[in-house]
Amino acid sequence: MTDFPSDDFGLLATDTPGDNAPALSVSELSGALKRTVEDAFGHVRVRGEISGWKRAASGHCYLCLKDDKAVLDGVIWKAVAGALRFRPEDGIEVVATGRLTTYPGRSRYQIVIDRLELAGQGALMALLDKRRQALAAEGLFDAAAKKPLPFMPKVIGVVTSPTGAVIRDILHRLEDRCPTHVVVWPVAVQGEGAAEQVAAAVRGFDAARPGGPVPRPDLVIVARGGGSIEDLWAFNEEAVVRAVADCSIPIISAVGHETDTSLCDFAADVRAPTPTAAAEMAVPVRAELAALVADLGARAARCTHRTHERAAEQLANCLRHFPARDDLLAPQRQRLDELSERLPRALSARLGHARADLGHAAGALRPALLTARHARAADRLASVRLDGQIILRKIAEGDRAVKALWRVAELAHPNKPLEKGYVRVEDRSGHVLTAAAAARAARHFTLIFADGRVDAEVAGAAKSPVERARRASYSQDKPEQPKLF
Repeated sequence: MTDFPSDDFGLLATDTPGDNAPALSVSELSGALKRTVEDAFGHVRVRGEISGWKRAASGHCYLCLKDDKAVLDGVIWKAVAGALRFRPEDGIEVVATGRLTTYPGRSRYQIVIDRLELAGQGALMALLDKRRQALAAEGLFDAAAKKPLPFMPKVIGVVTSPTGAVIRDILHRLEDRCPTHVVVWPVAVQGEGAAEQVAAAVRGFDAARPGGPVPRPDLVIVARGGGSIEDLWAFNEEAVVRAVADCSIPIISAVGHETDTSLCDFAADVRAPTPTAAAEMAVPVRAELAALVADLGARAARCTHRTHERAAEQLANCLRHFPARDDLLAPQRQRLDELSERLPRALSARLGHARADLGHAAGALRPALLTARHARAADRLASVRLDGQIILRKIAEGDRAVKALWRVAELAHPNKPLEKGYVRVEDRSGHVLTAAAAARAARHFTLIFADGRVDAEVAGAAKSPVERARRASYSQDKPEQPKLF
């Protein structure tokens, strides 16, 4: 261990004469460092890849810019973060403009970002592809969800800029093809707030109801002229894509030229290469429809005339195979003449037969024969005599027979032996007990005497508390019945 002179290093900090470096506090040193960094790097542009992007509850955003050798912390205050034209994501290469500062609480330096831009078109396309994949994974671009376009829309809603050439091209093309009621929802098609306006317009058309102040369109066209990918970026924003995908009205996306592609094209039901082509897809050609209707009418008339001619020819052919009218009616006419001649003769013959039958029957209906039959019937009636004694004798014999049967019935009555001192034993359900074993098994039974009924039980049978109480109350009302067994 090396020994140091006590006059060079002591235990207490002392000011050495001539020393121009006084001791600074940590806060003073951090403040001096902060001023130095901010003065030296008051405006910088840094290119790097975003990493660790997050948005705090306060609205401020924090991230790291990195390359293959270093990492720089960054912060975007709430006011600046709300004005960003794209949503930063991890892995995107950007160019950040701002100023360097330090954070004394962590002894770190960071960049306060005032402006954030994508680092070239490649980074923009990478962000676009990443967003497309994320939205496609949610099913917003599924072909099964696409709605067919109406053949003849009565109202067409157009979402575009009211001052551009796009709306004039659409109106001109619709006027040439098939004039239709057009409702224009004016929006900004590029720049700050354009995506929000386009999304609000699509949702506004979808929320319109028939008969309201704004007619509900049967078809919506979202249109914009050509431009760079930055100019068309509003139609790649998630808000626009979701509004188009959720719309219940069929939508045609006509954003940019034929070579331009936006996420709005994937979400729409039909993509048109240009706004003019969208107008052509929206409606048919009225002149072609009129010509088609006229052609169909002529074809229908020709078909009707041809059908009439063929029917007339078929009728003529059928008539040639039918026999003449006189040939069909001649046998019936001849038959009628023959019957007309036979009818008077047949009537005369039938009348003669009827007269002969009447003469034959009249001989049997003479008054003398009827009078003789009546006299014979009167003699038979007079010969019949009813003797009253015979009737009374029959009644007396019947009465004696009934009384004999009644006496036998009285002797056979089951209660008759009871008058001689016998008793009939029945269980509580009314069945007659004829054996002692049956009485012991029943325990409780009834004795039928000639003058009444008496309840009894087998001596020594167990009684329930309810039965004992009932029997006690019964014994108070009536004298105790002597036991029989």
